[in-house]
Amino acid sequence: MLPKTQRPPPHARIPPILSAAASAAATAMVLRSLAKDLIPRELQHDLFVRLRRFLSRFSSELTLTVDEYDGLYPNHLFQASETYLGSVITPDTKRFRASKPERETRIKVSMEKDEELTDWFGGVPIKWRLFCKDTPGKYVADPDSLGYGYGALTQKSEARWFELVFHKKIKDKVINEYLPYILEKSKILKEEERTLKLWTLKTDRGMGPRAKLWQSVNLDHPSTFDTLAMELDAKQNIMADLQRFVKRKEFYRRVGKAWKRGYLLYGPPGTGKSSLIAAVANYLNFDVYDLELTAMRSNSELRDLLISTANQSILVVEDIDCSVELQERIKAAPKGLVGRDPFQYGQGYDPGSSGVTLSGLLNFIDGLWSSCGDERIIIFTTNNKEKLDPALLRPGRMDVHIHMSYCTPCGFKMLAQNYLGISEHPLFMEIEQLMETKKVTPAEVGEQLLKNEESESALRGLIEFLEEKKKGIEEVKDG
Repeated sequence: MLPKTQRPPPHARIPPILSAAASAAATAMVLRSLAKDLIPRELQHDLFVRLRRFLSRFSSELTLTVDEYDGLYPNHLFQASETYLGSVITPDTKRFRASKPERETRIKVSMEKDEELTDWFGGVPIKWRLFCKDTPGKYVADPDSLGYGYGALTQKSEARWFELVFHKKIKDKVINEYLPYILEKSKILKEEERTLKLWTLKTDRGMGPRAKLWQSVNLDHPSTFDTLAMELDAKQNIMADLQRFVKRKEFYRRVGKAWKRGYLLYGPPGTGKSSLIAAVANYLNFDVYDLELTAMRSNSELRDLLISTANQSILVVEDIDCSVELQERIKAAPKGLVGRDPFQYGQGYDPGSSGVTLSGLLNFIDGLWSSCGDERIIIFTTNNKEKLDPALLRPGRMDVHIHMSYCTPCGFKMLAQNYLGISEHPLFMEIEQLMETKKVTPAEVGEQLLKNEESESALRGLIEFLEEKKKGIEEVKDG
């Protein structure tokens, strides 16, 4: 035994239990370090998962997993959890992620992968951890390849999931109270932070529902129903129809219909079809998805795109009469080529380029796949309504047909208010009389009003423009 003068003071002595714990922790760190050095990286994750599962048998804690995808569909609970956890980052959190998209005012905070966070609910702790794992690309066959077995290699992606760890005594509380609370809280947070997006197809998209098919930019279009150059009655009817639609979730469910609404905007170019779409988006606070059918390789890709769009969104197909041949179109293969490599027969035959067929498009609009999502507006535009297949025009597919006409006196006054800030002027009557004899689009009127900031000069410039158009028409008739 050491002399008293050489013994450490009482406050410096380490209790045996703490010493053992420190030793165990140090051993665990050494083993973990050795495992990382000796075990191939692709096997480390599976090994650690199996080890945690083995040790969990001796623990009073339960682990609940929330995957990013539930089969084909994005997991709404994962998305809600991601939003919610960004609002409960604690001082104990060592790492987290922050981003600020351009033109947005708020900084978005989220969990970093492999980081742990403890949330408290009803006085009990619930631990969260975000896991990520790279997944290799897979070959996916295209069911619309006409029997030739064509497909594509999906891009390498990342599988993500949350793990919640809590005492087994509160399992029912977590499932029945905590998770519904997260869903409701995340909905509130998303509404507070919502910025409208315009989604377009990615040029390097892969195949399969988990491929990243869309890319977005902020939708900052200023068009609203207050500024739209349309007849007042027409605008009020559209707004009333939209309001009725968003309030009738239970009605659609009760009558057995998908909760969606189809609109057809038809009329000459420049009559405000794109402005009306932006006004609807701003009115409902819905994102817009630009479905460019000419860029789609097959009906199956259209289905994948539909699955990957969000609820409360507007799906837009512009110039529907030009974007797809609206008839059943399967390119007939030369006899004897079925099941054989077609590329050896020349470059003129490409069975993979058949694109979207009419049946595929109709199934997307009101078939089984149309029910893959709620509260959706589908808007088609065309300059030539008479060219559309009658099968597209019936109710249930295009429920509301809106004629986007040439500029009317009411539309002109709205444009004068928007561009010049005036609601009355002595020249208004002359302009309105000229509009009755010459068809002019709102886009043409707006372009003329942009040329001069002074009201008198701008209106006289518009009168000259209208007279020139009238003169040109008369010369054509005389000729």
